[in-house]
Amino acid sequence: MTDRSVNAAERVRQVAETYYDSADADAFYMNIWGGEDIHVGLYARPDESIFDASRRTVEKMAEVVGGLSERTRVLDLGAGYGGSARFLTASFGCPVACLNVSETQNAYNRRLNREHGLDGKIEVVHGTFEEVPVPEASVDVVWSQDAFLHSGDRERVIDEVDRVLRPGGRLVFTDPMQADDCPPGVLQPVYDRIHLDSLGSFAFYRTRARERGWREAGVLDMTGQLRTHYARVRAELLSRYDEMCEVSSRDYCDRMLTGLQNWVAAADNGYLAWGILLFEKPTA
Repeated sequence: MTDRSVNAAERVRQVAETYYDSADADAFYMNIWGGEDIHVGLYARPDESIFDASRRTVEKMAEVVGGLSERTRVLDLGAGYGGSARFLTASFGCPVACLNVSETQNAYNRRLNREHGLDGKIEVVHGTFEEVPVPEASVDVVWSQDAFLHSGDRERVIDEVDRVLRPGGRLVFTDPMQADDCPPGVLQPVYDRIHLDSLGSFAFYRTRARERGWREAGVLDMTGQLRTHYARVRAELLSRYDEMCEVSSRDYCDRMLTGLQNWVAAADNGYLAWGILLFEKPTA
């Protein structure tokens, strides 16, 4: 990377770390956005519990990647509060390394792991996607949920995934993305909420995978779930507005309501995309 791109990626990292370490954000994600699982959910109905829908995403991703066992070494990039790691370890026995930029979230992750008796199977590491502190070819599955958008250098993230995956290893992830045919300039209100200037896309990730010789093992386009999720989170915040203003600032709650509506509007206009993507690194 050039010095300019390194500086840009570092600025994005600092923004993400500061945001997720803040008391306002921590209270919001803990109380509104699913608690242990803070990603887009899979909804059986629009008014379903955010927690239940979010856990269904984890279950579906585990089904998609397949072959999980106590011998499967998993790296969760952007692990948040660690709900996925605890599910994988409790359900399949997988040893999981959680890499996450927020030490506030990491501390809660470690506490929950101890409470569940899983701290011996789950390692929580403070770090970034662009410099993954994991040896080359040491991971069977790289797992990530709605986190790659927070990188200022997604090309570098894919390089790091390629480096740490063993031959035959798999990458399974979700990410809020822009539609492949999204017109330029229309997503600025969305970018403003997450302090970014771009999103990935299905085409971007497919192209990056082909460039590295990865096999596309499955791409589930579930864009409608993103719209449902952001609308559901917004409705939950509205219904608990006064309560949440006691633990997150009123200004934060108001900005979040506006930001969530911008995501819903962009989804309604066909500008966004979301789904579960599975790629496999070649064996040779």
